[in-house]
Amino acid sequence: MIKSKNFLIDMDGVLVRGSKPIPGALDFIATLKEQQRRFLLLTNNPLYTPNDLAHRLKTNGLEIPGECIFTSAIATARFLDSQRPNGTAYVIGASGLTQAIHDVNYVITDIEPDYVVLGETENYNYEEITKAIRLIEKGAIFIATNPDPSGPSEHGIVPACGAMAALIETATGKAPFFVGKPNPLMMRTALNYLDVHSEETAMVGDRMDTDIVGGVEAGMETVLVLSGVTTREDVEKFPFRPTHIVDSVRQISLG
Repeated sequence: MIKSKNFLIDMDGVLVRGSKPIPGALDFIATLKEQQRRFLLLTNNPLYTPNDLAHRLKTNGLEIPGECIFTSAIATARFLDSQRPNGTAYVIGASGLTQAIHDVNYVITDIEPDYVVLGETENYNYEEITKAIRLIEKGAIFIATNPDPSGPSEHGIVPACGAMAALIETATGKAPFFVGKPNPLMMRTALNYLDVHSEETAMVGDRMDTDIVGGVEAGMETVLVLSGVTTREDVEKFPFRPTHIVDSVRQISLG
């Protein structure tokens, strides 16, 4: 039984797989609303804006407003703004990332940018990756939205930002700064956004290396769901353990 009053919830692999809701997800969100529990979808997926994600979820029966969704793209944009306001960046990513970058008054350019920002796209472009490598070699700071090497889809696992970041790091010899989970920066921002304390909040996710370790390091109760990319056998590979392991959110029992 979950003791926490509030929830940070990963999206891909927890509530949805590709464009389809995971069995039990609709009932889980409905229960949180009925019990007036505070929750925030905390996703490393930087592809879409919060309103885009809210619309996509709504078409699948999940009524979650955009203000209850916080992405690694938003966290990345806020980080850039805090480090170098009104800067410039060469961005590889979809509208979720480019919109967030523009929202903090950054200029997106390939002419001597302050940063190279790597997100995710449905089709990585070889020429864009090559340009990013050359800009980093010339001195641009390498930032990436999230370290996930892969993610779930309707057809199986697909490569994600972490995998492409590894390619760029190998070519340049420069490691990126990952803003998304498990970076405590994103966890703290989410907790502050909800105005809740870590001791009264649970992190629900499907990845040991981002969701669960981030929750553990932030002092939260953690729930690993096996409906995403992690198996029960995978858990034994890590030196830390989630508080709870369930097959899916359908099995989460609220105290």
